Amino acid sequence: MIPYGRQSIDDADLDAVAEALRSDWLTTGPRVDEFERAVAAAAGAGTRVTAVTSGTAALHVAYAAARVAGGEVVTTPLTFAATASTAVLQGADVVFADVDEDTGNLSLEAAAAAVTSRTRAITAVDYAGLPVDQAGFRALAESAGALFVEDAAHSIGSTVGGVPVGTGAHLTAFSFFPTKNLTTAEGGAVVTTDPELDRRARSFRNHGLVRDKSLQRWPDEGPWHQEVHEFGLNYRLPDVLAALGISQLRRLAAFKARRAEIVARYSAAFASVDDLRVPASPDGAEPMWHLYPLRVPAERRRAIFEHLRAAGIGVQVNYIPVYWHPVFADLGYQRGQCPVAESYYASEISLPLYVGLTDAEVDRVIDAVLAAVRG
Repeated sequence: MIPYGRQSIDDADLDAVAEALRSDWLTTGPRVDEFERAVAAAAGAGTRVTAVTSGTAALHVAYAAARVAGGEVVTTPLTFAATASTAVLQGADVVFADVDEDTGNLSLEAAAAAVTSRTRAITAVDYAGLPVDQAGFRALAESAGALFVEDAAHSIGSTVGGVPVGTGAHLTAFSFFPTKNLTTAEGGAVVTTDPELDRRARSFRNHGLVRDKSLQRWPDEGPWHQEVHEFGLNYRLPDVLAALGISQLRRLAAFKARRAEIVARYSAAFASVDDLRVPASPDGAEPMWHLYPLRVPAERRRAIFEHLRAAGIGVQVNYIPVYWHPVFADLGYQRGQCPVAESYYASEISLPLYVGLTDAEVDRVIDAVLAAVRG
């Protein structure tokens, strides 16, 4: 079976983790600081980074920093459930807006129509690694007195007009799950250029603890004293995983180049085939491709999917519209409210895409897809 996604681990990664395990710090140590600096270098000038335990944790921390509780978060249904569920867990109401038919990204026009006086954040997802219109969403959010949150779980390494993802939003959330563009096994990061948002993110990531005596309410309690001023959680990324991330970041450019080669090979094979629609890329964008979302005839999608799985091709579908999940349906969300996203979902199949995929394996995927579509 050719898997849908797979991590790329080399000897340098193994050595980095082994060195961390032999050190005095398994967590809350110097490698976390080093990893945050390395992510900041990838995310762009002036960025501040809070490393966390997962992409889901990054979203939760971002919403806590954005103080969405009691308000609304406008977002896309074409994403993993965590984009919305973490907003609900932080006390916000989620408003789903439809997507762009070409890219699958949140439609700026649909988001604008969904904004109300209660909007606290607009969260756009860089679907498949394709960057959203950062300037447009930031301007929309600011005009509503809200924050633009970029769910960049798919897109570390992507650029728009030469500017890396991480600088355009008020808050950006990265994921470092094994199938993502680089991995810390489990992990994520929150990125911002705003010192106050950074302070809130760091506080929430570490139980809300305040150790700075100048900020404490009872600083004379003793040298051991620490206080909780706002509730938070333990979302600290261990040094062992940070060490893996530091090593992985050194190969980010190579990861991007190989993913682009595979995408180009797929698109060259499928672009002229009737009934197939290859992914689009926005003008000025250089995506770090995380997914290859091929669209096939909706009425035949399941048969094609099952044919490919039977042929040993580990395809996937990304994603069931979030409000279709029973937990959202039970809150009153109904099917049909974002027809473009539902149409996109109905025809989408994600082909295998990872750095270790060989040209021969790519050709095997292509042959299997063509056979399934033409058969």
